[in-house]
Amino acid sequence: MVPVCKLIAATLTAVVMGATAGCQSTTSGGVVGAERKQLLLVSSEQLNEMAVKAYAQIQTESAKKGVLNTDAALTRRVRAIADRITPQTRAFRADAPDWKWEVNVITSKELNAFCMPGGKIMFYSGLIQQLNLSDDEIAVIMGHEIAHALREHSREQVSQAVAAETAIGLGAALLGLGGGAANLTGAAYQALVATRFSRNHETEADRIGLELSARAGYDPRAGITLWKKMLSANQGGRPPEFLSTHPAEANRIQQIEALLPAVMPLYQAARQGR
Repeated sequence: MVPVCKLIAATLTAVVMGATAGCQSTTSGGVVGAERKQLLLVSSEQLNEMAVKAYAQIQTESAKKGVLNTDAALTRRVRAIADRITPQTRAFRADAPDWKWEVNVITSKELNAFCMPGGKIMFYSGLIQQLNLSDDEIAVIMGHEIAHALREHSREQVSQAVAAETAIGLGAALLGLGGGAANLTGAAYQALVATRFSRNHETEADRIGLELSARAGYDPRAGITLWKKMLSANQGGRPPEFLSTHPAEANRIQQIEALLPAVMPLYQAARQGR
């Protein structure tokens, strides 16, 4: 009989090898060099379908509360920025401009914004109004959120959860402790609704988002003023929701400054083209 420890080790090795086979990159690198192999064990279609349902539920609940797109001018403003940014996604993914993009605004004091898989964007009015954001600053945030969708960070998180839960479940089963298959629904909920992206994800989103805003003709230097406002809003109290899911490390502004030589020519070319 094979010793239990060896059997577990062999099983976990098989899981790891299967996970390695699922590694690929969802985007090209762009001028900012954001390309990395990712663990992707679930399909884009699965996550996109879940995102559509979750986004529709948020819209329905917000409409019932009377807070969905109540400021027509602000809604037009945010959608106009999205209309300029979304075509630029082709620099990272050829399929992305054809996604079923949706852009809506919730009237709330919350400082928050997100883009679900497949291009489902939501901005909260408080983020724009309380921080008095310019169009350039909104574009930097939007580019950042869109970058999460382009890189399929939620899908990557679900895949990591599936791999971990599968390994734990197999190990528990071999030890006679019970445990079953990975809870894909639970993992997907965490990725779509209760997201806490990793530092690596945030860095990638910063890089790609800055390039997207520059390609759309928005000044990427707004990333510096934006994060100064964010850091100021975070002084002396509970962090705003946007910062709780997007931690602003002390060197974040420095990282953006380091990217400006790469993205400023894109911005200048876009401005000349317009």
